[in-house]
Amino acid sequence: MTDLEDVESHFAFGENWAAYAESIGEEEIGEAERGLLKLLDRDEIEGRSFADIGCGSGLHALAALRLGARSINAFDIDKNSVATARALLTRHAAGASWSVTEKSVFELDPAEHGPYDIVYSWGVLHHTGNLDKALRNATALVGNNGLFVIALYRRTTLDPFWIAEKKWYMRASPNAQKRAQTAYRAALRLGMAMSGRNFSEYVENYRSRRGMDLDHDIHDWLGGYPYEAILEPEVDDFLTRMDFEKSRSIARPKTFGLLGSGCDEYVYRKNS
Repeated sequence: MTDLEDVESHFAFGENWAAYAESIGEEEIGEAERGLLKLLDRDEIEGRSFADIGCGSGLHALAALRLGARSINAFDIDKNSVATARALLTRHAAGASWSVTEKSVFELDPAEHGPYDIVYSWGVLHHTGNLDKALRNATALVGNNGLFVIALYRRTTLDPFWIAEKKWYMRASPNAQKRAQTAYRAALRLGMAMSGRNFSEYVENYRSRRGMDLDHDIHDWLGGYPYEAILEPEVDDFLTRMDFEKSRSIARPKTFGLLGSGCDEYVYRKNS
């Protein structure tokens, strides 16, 4: 039986981030800053310690530093993501207080790695192979009155299909993956045409909330395994029982999921 918590069973997210990170510049950094400020006020970031679990390219860790975070400790299970994040922070945040460590959320010990004023994990915990355990481990790193900031895939009717697709895609040949990307892109174009939206303008202005361009985002979506999804009432119930109180959320009800799922975003404050 495959251990879904083992990095060897995961899609190669780090390779995708490494390919994307070559294009990161001031425009992408500025967009990441704006994304953070949709969830947190600047004064909630300034002077605070910040943990980024599943840091990917390191773009959001960099954005937090630019917005005044006192220190950043970033973690990722993928060695390529760790190398990419270190390179990005070395290039853009020399002299700032930061570290990037190759470590799974399941290996984070509050006594050693916490507590933090802000624990942030955007689009990550649903890819760990055990969302419930990942949430428990991540929340344990939040200090008293600290903030837990997460984005998680919204459940869809077609989740069983997408789980099967991701399992296939992860093991498919590069040529087969390219064909799947082309098919998905064509379906996206058709869906936008049917709703009266301009696909070319969409591509030109595309800015992922996670900090990726459209082509890398499509690859990330099609291959993102392990995969779990959750709805806002379930998140609220879980975190309330963990003694957290909702500060804000950007969430939608369950969708059909013909083109996949989007991420709902949550900010919770620890009560004690």
